[in-house]
Amino acid sequence: MKDRRWIALCAIGLVVLAMMNLPDSASRRVKGAVRDGISPLQAVLRGGARELQDIFRYIRGIGDLALENRALSEEIVYLRGEMRMARELERDNQMMRDLLGFVQRFPNKLVSCEVIGRDSTGWWQTARLDKGASAGVAEGRAVITPDGLIGRTVSVSDRTADVLLLSDPSCQVSVRIARSGVFGVVAGMGVKPGEQPACRMDYVSQTADVQEGDEVVTSGLGGLFPKGLLVGRVAKVEMHEAGLYQTAWIDSAANLGELEYGFVAATEKDLASVRPELPPADIVIDDETGPLEGEEP
Repeated sequence: MKDRRWIALCAIGLVVLAMMNLPDSASRRVKGAVRDGISPLQAVLRGGARELQDIFRYIRGIGDLALENRALSEEIVYLRGEMRMARELERDNQMMRDLLGFVQRFPNKLVSCEVIGRDSTGWWQTARLDKGASAGVAEGRAVITPDGLIGRTVSVSDRTADVLLLSDPSCQVSVRIARSGVFGVVAGMGVKPGEQPACRMDYVSQTADVQEGDEVVTSGLGGLFPKGLLVGRVAKVEMHEAGLYQTAWIDSAANLGELEYGFVAATEKDLASVRPELPPADIVIDDETGPLEGEEP
């Protein structure tokens, strides 16, 4: 085997030496033949190199595209968040404008409150406000929104107040049909989320003029609720089976399930009992007892 290898190497060497010593004309012909012989292989190698370059460019382009898509996705998420915040601010701004205009138009003294909770035993019948007796809120006062009446205060502490909503069966309101002047009393139906109507007016005279779509407002009788507050609108009217009286079903004007703010209609007496809060004791100046605590005499 070794002899054969040596013989092959020697033969190749002789061929190379012979080619190097060929005359110029013969050398050119041999070199041309060699070039023509290897040109197809060079073309194949060149094409393969180009394809590899294209593949590398494509892979690199995919990576760049992925990075660009990720950046665009992050920007889209950010812009959507900004849009949501802008819509929330616009909604809050419009709500504040409406509330301010409502307070300015209302003749009674109103204590603005925020709904901070619901009673877990009656989510749709009670709500809790963040103001109490220290702000002039008393029991048995009407609670309203720009949309209409929502209920009355039933339990008041120094800093909170619970509101019995119109949807509670124990909340009864003396009302009047705005169009025809028919009087009656509405009581809550204890409805669940999404259920309407919220109230019902029973024992309406069989000859009373009550129609669907009529506005129902507080009558002012009894002195508990101010006169003229919008309670809701008549959803349907049914005659009793015996024909003795009518029953009117009423949709509340305010959305009792999405309350955020409320206004308590306070009296002058309620507000007169409010005492201004004193500053903390450690910053009250008392000329008779000497300097403030911690201060050099």
